[in-house]
Amino acid sequence: MRPSKILVAGGGIGGLAAALCLAKRGHEVRVFEQAREFGEVGAGIQLSPNCTRVLHDLGLEGPLRATAFEPRAIQFRNWRTGRVIDQSALGEEAVRRFGFPYYHMHRADLLRVLVDAALASPNIALHRDAAVRRFDQRDTQVVLTAGTGDADGDLLVGADGIHSAVRAGLWGDDRPRFTGCVAWRALVPAERLPSGAIRPMATAWWGPGGHFVHYFVRRGELVNCVGVIERSGWEVESWTERGDHAEFAADFDDWHDDIRRLIDNVDSDTLFKWALHDREPMRRWGEGRVTLLGDACHPTLPFMAQGAAMAIEDAAVLAGCLAGDRDVPSALQRYEHLRRDRTTRVQHGSRRNATLFHVAGFKAWLRNRATGRVARRTTNDLYRYNALEAVQSQRND
Repeated sequence: MRPSKILVAGGGIGGLAAALCLAKRGHEVRVFEQAREFGEVGAGIQLSPNCTRVLHDLGLEGPLRATAFEPRAIQFRNWRTGRVIDQSALGEEAVRRFGFPYYHMHRADLLRVLVDAALASPNIALHRDAAVRRFDQRDTQVVLTAGTGDADGDLLVGADGIHSAVRAGLWGDDRPRFTGCVAWRALVPAERLPSGAIRPMATAWWGPGGHFVHYFVRRGELVNCVGVIERSGWEVESWTERGDHAEFAADFDDWHDDIRRLIDNVDSDTLFKWALHDREPMRRWGEGRVTLLGDACHPTLPFMAQGAAMAIEDAAVLAGCLAGDRDVPSALQRYEHLRRDRTTRVQHGSRRNATLFHVAGFKAWLRNRATGRVARRTTNDLYRYNALEAVQSQRND
């Protein structure tokens, strides 16, 4: 299609990735972020080869490598004994198998890379303190009302997260289900830990009723920690809810010494907790000249480390669809068609892992025996996906 004026609601990872992919194809993009500053709440993020392929295509390899940590492997361990259940190589092996690297990053570092790239683009305008209030579709336009005033464009992309105002405007508020799990997240300065205490890999400890994941970010200066525990009575779904250190420690009191050492050395200013909620895959993402992207349409539990990757894939496929079709509603329907099955599989897989990670006894023994085979099959399906060629591949089928 001809270069268009595109409105993007949400200036997080998905929204900025979409803006960059669209701007690369000549579109004029305006991004509306509700916060006063472009910033990412949270700590670590895992970027697998299926999304680093897109980020490298945007010319971001240099700034990504400047702040990322490249893990050597993914390792699964027993919650109490520390016994290694299984391990899969990353590092050079990931590049050899999938063509692109696997990065661990601080979310703020990734967002800064994306913001800097957007600011450098003549085709992108960033608007802060611009919460979406409503939008109206017309025959050939969408008019958006945000905190900064009205704006019109050829289409609107709702990349405004799990509590999306654009989704609510299309379909009403969603009804999430509390999973029965509460997640802790925190950062530990690596200098507080004994040398060699943390392996240069993503490590997941599986236990009855909970699991714990840790990995280096920011070139190895920090250790990102996520602890998930099954509990009831607290259901606040927020990334900004402060956590209590004593409560965090109590939840993992009888776990391996390595876990307790990490918790003991947590930077208390980085400690947060949130109740994990699940949502059913959506049957439709958009209507007319409005569509959704990332967590706005397929929010995913954090048990496959694919939430951001799916949003970045969305961005590349959306740009490809708009490049190949003169009709905006038709292009948006093709985008949804190309993405819905894959993101649904990831949503279901993440939900399944929430159960598998926490089983005990004989079920845990069966899970451990199958882990290597299942993990290799899953990563092949995830990491080989090429969002840059998805549209063309469909045309050739």
